[in-house]
Amino acid sequence: MPRLKKKLIVVGDRLLVRPEDGEERTNAGLYLPQTAVSARQARGGWVVSVGPGMPVATPVDPDEAFGESESPRYVPLQAQEGDYVLFLHKAAVEITFEKKNYLIVPNSALLVLVRDEWEDGDAGWEPDALG
Repeated sequence: MPRLKKKLIVVGDRLLVRPEDGEERTNAGLYLPQTAVSARQARGGWVVSVGPGMPVATPVDPDEAFGESESPRYVPLQAQEGDYVLFLHKAAVEITFEKKNYLIVPNSALLVLVRDEWEDGDAGWEPDALG
């Protein structure tokens, strides 16, 4: 018998984040100040899914009040699946889905993104060049 598969669909300008356990240093290499760790103001995690973005209103033509409606348009979010995000903990909503903990985080609560990208040849800067 086929099993019904459930899927979380993120709406609007929100992100679905797999939270990281609170530490002074995140797995992505970011150091959190002691005030942020103790008060749990900032928290980090990995982006699992991204909503379509912020909806943009389409201008209404008064001559076509009952004409065809266009599909909704969105301003895409900067975050992508797989990014590491640091965000304000108070703005996040904790959920459990299929025995896994996630956070729903609004885009406005993001503080910083860490994205792994491949470098093409010489990036022009090397850590050893500074000292």
